[in-house]
Order: sequence, then C-alpha cells, then structure tokens
Amino acid sequence: MTTALLSTAEELHARVRHGRRAVVMTMGALHEGHATLIRTAREIAGRDGEVVVTVFVNPLQFGAGEDLDRYPRTLEADLKLAEQAGADAVFAPSVDEVYPGGEPQVRISAGPMGERLEGASRPGHFDGVLTVVAKLLHLTRPDVALFGQKDAQQLALIRRMARDLNFGVEVVAVPTVREEDGLALSSRNRYLSPDERRTALALSRALFAGRDRHAAQEALRARAREVPSTHARAEALSAIGESRAAADAHAVATAAPGGPAAVRAPARQALDEAARLDPPLRLDYLALVDPSDFTEIGHDFTGEAVLAVAARVGTTRLIDNLPLTFGSLGAAS
Repeated sequence: MTTALLSTAEELHARVRHGRRAVVMTMGALHEGHATLIRTAREIAGRDGEVVVTVFVNPLQFGAGEDLDRYPRTLEADLKLAEQAGADAVFAPSVDEVYPGGEPQVRISAGPMGERLEGASRPGHFDGVLTVVAKLLHLTRPDVALFGQKDAQQLALIRRMARDLNFGVEVVAVPTVREEDGLALSSRNRYLSPDERRTALALSRALFAGRDRHAAQEALRARAREVPSTHARAEALSAIGESRAAADAHAVATAAPGGPAAVRAPARQALDEAARLDPPLRLDYLALVDPSDFTEIGHDFTGEAVLAVAARVGTTRLIDNLPLTFGSLGAAS
C-alpha cells in the first residue's frame, strides 16, 4: 500500500471514507512504540477502514526552556514507518494550518487533574495538549483515537475531555512498548548519551521493583485469606508442614508498612541509588495514583492504580509508569 502524505485538512476531508477511521496522534520521530499504535489502529479499522497518523509538533505544550526547537523532525522516515505499519495517510499540517491566525485565544483547560504531577512540573502543558488533541479530533474526524499508556496522565485527561465535552470518539489505550533492557520507547531517548542511557534504566528498574513487591504482597494476602486463623486449622496445617507458610503469609500480609507504602519503598530505593550514579538521575516525582484523577492512593485503596515516575538524566526529561491493581483482583500483569 502507498501511504498518502497530506498537509491540509481540505486534503484529508476530500478522501472518500469507507468503514471506521482510526487516528494515531504523534509529534513525529516515530519509533516501534508508534508502530504498535498504528498496527493496533489497523486491526481496529479493518481492511475497509482507514488509519490516519498525525505528525505535528505542538508548540502549545512546550514551556519556556523546553525542547521545542530541538525536538526531532524526521518526516521522511516517519512516512516510511507509518506505511510499513499499515497507515493509509499521514497528516502533517503546518502550525498555520492548525492555528490559523496565531496561537488560539480560546483553549481547553485541563482542570485540577492537569495541575498534578506532569502538570505541576510543566505548568500549562496539559492545556496545550488537550487544545491540540481537540483541534486534531475536529480536523481528522475519527471514529476511534489511539494513545499510548506511557503518557498515562495525558491519556486520562484525553478520556476525561472526550467524555466531559461529548466528543463522540472512542479513546483506546495501547500498552507501553519497551526496549529489551526495559527502557520505555520515547522519541527523547535519542538525546541520551550511552552513559546517560544506563542511568535512565533506573526508571523502569524502579517500576519493576515496585511491581514485583506488589505482586508478592497481593499473592501473600490471597494466601492469608485462604488460611483461617483457627486453632484446629493451625493444627491441621502443622500436621502437613504448612504452618510456617501460613504464618509467613499472615505476617507479611499484615506487616506495616504495607499496601502502597510497600510498593513505593523498593521503587524509591532504586531511584535513590541512581541519584548517586555518574551521570546522576534527578528525580522529579515518584507517585502511586488513582488513574481517575491522579491523586495519591491511600493505604486501604482497592482497584486500578498507576505507579508513575519522572526524572531528568542530563538535559533529557523522561517519564514512565506501570498499571497495578490493588485488592481482590490481584496484581496486574
């Protein structure tokens, strides 16, 4: 198939549509993570549908001193990757096409959720993200839009915007794609020197440490629930050599600190160790949050959660996260 390169909304709207249109929004510098989004979009759209990839470096979401000017622009390579992944069209508009007449006077506010974590570190960032996503949804007119889970807070805000403002588009999340060593794929990874990249691995290492502690904790809690604390049961367990396992399960399941605190501790340790490396990791935040509003979860929380981290290595700022489930559903995979 030949992927069309379009630069205006008029060109895009002139295309004859059959079936569903699935859109993948990017800022270019495409990598395997984007390819996974495009392939998933192709599956959703089907043979009769259409997959459109947007490539637009949005100036509204970059703050003062951020990397707007040096953000990689690789349109020719992006077009090739998009074509190989199954895109029908790449929509790469100019700034004037997206913002005719200059920066918009009316913008979308991300609200309280947009002021936490990433929003606190990058004031106004999510207002810029939601404004351009809203614009691109109107320009591309999709039935479904796909976003990566690596940008978990962004994903949550886009879902909330689509729901609150009745956009009538299905928002689909696609799991984070990682390199073999665990580093989450990002267009900004190319900024890292070899030494900086080694330090950057602490982000995923911290998340995996928290996930593993969580999985062990949930498994022990499940084990403890299966072992009633009655004298007769204890004697029966002892007779078959399970008393120690039962005791360990109860001890760990009820130990303090437990729950979220126990998950944060090994993650924090990995990040603290990375802060002593050369070059060092400079932590922005480590948070364990409720994905509905990105507030920190309490010790008795049950349900879906996100363990999120952001840090700088050299001049490069990186983010990563993992989903976890607290409570009777057990640990997320």
